[in-house]
Amino acid sequence: MGDEKAFSLLFEKYYDHLVRYGNSLSRFSDKVQDCVQDVFTDVWVYRQTLNDSVVVKAYLLSSVRKRIARLQDRERIFRKTTSVDSIQFLLDFSVEHQLIVDESTAEKVLHLNKLINGLPPRQKEALYLRYHQGLSVEQIADMLEVNYQSANNLLHRALLNLRKEWKGNISLLLILSTNVI
Repeated sequence: MGDEKAFSLLFEKYYDHLVRYGNSLSRFSDKVQDCVQDVFTDVWVYRQTLNDSVVVKAYLLSSVRKRIARLQDRERIFRKTTSVDSIQFLLDFSVEHQLIVDESTAEKVLHLNKLINGLPPRQKEALYLRYHQGLSVEQIADMLEVNYQSANNLLHRALLNLRKEWKGNISLLLILSTNVI
């Protein structure tokens, strides 16, 4: 019972001093606190074998210093042996190529949006209903209150207008129009 009380007094008396000292050795306060607690854990576990003639404060400070040094050595070794740089990424690709493709696609999408927004309102609405909402020509005719042939003509004229203004690959236009519109 006396050991627990003496240990508590030792902890209360030196904990803050040891943490401040540890913080002067490392900028990672949480790790310093862990090291100080580990020192106190060792003191408790090995209390029967500790030398009575030791200067307590010097012993504790020295123990914290050694514990922090060991932690830093382990971290350095860990970083060297399991460095992210040493892990090989096996997929080959070009970031520049991907950026160029994405930039080129973005430009084409913006151009296509501009062309679509320049269509007459009924043609634009027909394209929207067909390609964005996935409606059939019959459903578009019902929504726009026109016959089937008129709805089909609206879609056909809209695509003709886009093809006429589009500078580039027509198949890309069709792919983009089905994905973007």
